[in-house]
Amino acid sequence: MAINTDKNIYTVIFAAVMVVVVGSLLAFMASGLSSRIKENERFEKQQNILYAMGVNDNVEDGGVSFVGTDVVENEFSKYIKKQLVIKGDSIIDDNEAYLIDMKRQLALINKGETPELPLFIGEKDGEEYHIIPMYGKGLWDAIWGFVALDKDMVVQGVFFDHKGETPGLGANINQRYFMDDFTGESILQDTRYAGIDVAKGNNDPLNERKDDNKVDALAGATITGDGVSAMIKQSVNLYKDYLNKVREN
Repeated sequence: MAINTDKNIYTVIFAAVMVVVVGSLLAFMASGLSSRIKENERFEKQQNILYAMGVNDNVEDGGVSFVGTDVVENEFSKYIKKQLVIKGDSIIDDNEAYLIDMKRQLALINKGETPELPLFIGEKDGEEYHIIPMYGKGLWDAIWGFVALDKDMVVQGVFFDHKGETPGLGANINQRYFMDDFTGESILQDTRYAGIDVAKGNNDPLNERKDDNKVDALAGATITGDGVSAMIKQSVNLYKDYLNKVREN
């Protein structure tokens, strides 16, 4: 007997079968690719941390260029001498501290619980770097990054990225011309951890002043810039007890 495909029940059955088939295929693919996805996420975090301390493939007048995924694990082991986790008054070594989710740790703080704060100690050209992870909110969604500090609390490099800022405006926080401006700025104002303000109307387009705790804002991205400023201040204040010990040594 021929099937009457004009009936609504046929359409419903066909749609249900397709949902099951497509859903099964997607689940199979996700399961098969999960290890590769995790590996790529691990490489990306390592690349971002190294970028903040100036280990990258940048060329003069070029854009952002990360250490390649084929060598990033070796480079990470070479330049990152220690990975620490700060929990309350305790500081412990943890070789996978870079995998800690800062969003989750900030949520614990908001609940009044004690977070586990990762921190990385790097070394390059005989100089020691203290690299702090950051997480905050831009105009539309999450922003995050890393800031590398020397013992005097002067920025040696940063990395920023975002989930959904406006293309050509706030999304440019991950562009080299913006990130490079932070190098040489201090996060201290006298003895206070002031962070660095992304300031509209800073009147320092070449960013020659390094004693004002400010960099020029991105045009048309005031709220994203304010988010970056708030993120830096919050992050350095989370780590200030540790940073005070660095300054004392």
